[in-house]
Amino acid sequence: MFPRFFVLEEGVLWSHYDAEVDKAEPVNRREGVDCPRCGAPIGMMQWLPPYRANLELHGKEFGDFIEALGDDLLISERFAQAFRDEGLTGLEGFHSVELLRVRRKGRGPKPSNVPHYFAVTACFGRAAVDLARSHIRGAQPPACAECRSMQFKSIYGFSLEPGTWQGEDIFRPRGLHGVLTVSERFERFVARHGFTNLRMTPIEEYVWDPHAPEPLPNTKEGSA
Repeated sequence: MFPRFFVLEEGVLWSHYDAEVDKAEPVNRREGVDCPRCGAPIGMMQWLPPYRANLELHGKEFGDFIEALGDDLLISERFAQAFRDEGLTGLEGFHSVELLRVRRKGRGPKPSNVPHYFAVTACFGRAAVDLARSHIRGAQPPACAECRSMQFKSIYGFSLEPGTWQGEDIFRPRGLHGVLTVSERFERFVARHGFTNLRMTPIEEYVWDPHAPEPLPNTKEGSA
């Protein structure tokens, strides 16, 4: 049976766990990852020490997962510990983040029970998008067989080429480097622990269309 995969995104805007992270100055960066064959950029600028940030809570409480700018992700200490204890793969970094300021947007008491966060990034996996079995509009055949980078207009579900996935639990696939993809084991891991502020959509149901007239309700919350 072909393994199942999901697109991982942050929780819904204005949800119970809605929050914003702002990297605190000075923000040190370096160039992102380039394709080793054609040299095309496939990764965003990389965050370097010191890992310091400000948090603003828009919802009721902080969750276990927050997307930062670029490819950077913040995960709670309990998420990081469980990920490593259970031998899941695909996350890199695990840098402790110093929070300089934590505040609530609008009126209300200062947020309590703020998790200790770690900065991580997802690896660039070997799994490659299968254009013949995907519904990616406006896509042209990629010029590079290694990175599979391509321009496209919208996504209405996609598939991965059989035999290209090498077992990572969270990764960025070749051809859709900006789409965070996770394994079925990762999906069960999140559900089992009740981690918050994540939503996962089966890749064949994932929709991304910036020109759609209305937001498309294509995703489900991974944990409340």
